[in-house]
Amino acid sequence: MALLEGKTALVTGGGRGIGRGIVLSLAACGASVVINDLGASLSGEGRDRGPAEQVLAEVQALGADGAINGGSVADYASANAMVEQAVATFGRLDIVVHAAGVLRDRMIFNMTEEEWDAVIAVHLKGLFNVLRPATALMRQQKSGRIIALASGSAYGDPGQPNYAAAKAGIIGLSYSTANAMAKYGVTCNVVLPTGTTRMIDSKPESRVIFEKTGKWPSEAAKGTPKDPDNVAPLVSFLASDRAGGVNGQVFHSHGFGYTLVDQPRILARLDSTSAWTPEQLAAAFESFMAKDVPPRPELPFGREVDRIDPADWQPIDTGRRYWRRAGQPA
Repeated sequence: MALLEGKTALVTGGGRGIGRGIVLSLAACGASVVINDLGASLSGEGRDRGPAEQVLAEVQALGADGAINGGSVADYASANAMVEQAVATFGRLDIVVHAAGVLRDRMIFNMTEEEWDAVIAVHLKGLFNVLRPATALMRQQKSGRIIALASGSAYGDPGQPNYAAAKAGIIGLSYSTANAMAKYGVTCNVVLPTGTTRMIDSKPESRVIFEKTGKWPSEAAKGTPKDPDNVAPLVSFLASDRAGGVNGQVFHSHGFGYTLVDQPRILARLDSTSAWTPEQLAAAFESFMAKDVPPRPELPFGREVDRIDPADWQPIDTGRRYWRRAGQPA
């Protein structure tokens, strides 16, 4: 029996890039898929049904069932309609993957209110808009899988304050949803994807590459560690019954591997039996806590796995291996 046989999935932003790869992976694993996609530009403007129609044809070529939804996740009523369409078309909804997104990059001191609102509306409000009806349904059926795509940019990309805030908000919303829905048999996890998509193609340096090689970076990435399709196997696993014990976790998809990201944890504390004065706190901080303050998050996030000592890896089978941080409980 296929991993997702008999399941129905809704994938927002499923017409291109990482979302497209996820749709095809879910379908290959046996799921019926509602492909939500506006066919908009990177900035969220315009509409084009073509990308979703092409993905639907690929889904059907795999022998799976699919349907197209052209609504905007930023609109509450449209997001509700996506969930209703999944149930009306396939009789149920088991999986929600939120991959829809737009970019409006700008430094914080130059960003307009419209650029802020547009990104928050699709990424963060869009996730809420879909989860509100989906979680109500999953609560009743006492099962479900939610996978939200965030980004390493959540840890402080200086040129993407709106995107970083939206993606960090997705992580917080997903933690909340995981805690709220656990008792109903529903899981909610986050994936921080990497991959060379049309977002990378939009950069000025990518045009230079195209002019030199005749290929955009996203074309050259196919089959390599930079292929955005590498994200899809992790999402399909998290969408399955076999991932029932995985809830409230953040994973980073990087290359041909997947990193489990640490949960928030306390690092150090200054304590007292009475109230501090600011001067006392400053002195104690400088003497004790200052040395324990970690550096700012490294960007690009998660690439430190490329520097792990080869001797620290545990072999799995040919070409595959596993690493865990020293001191982790066995």
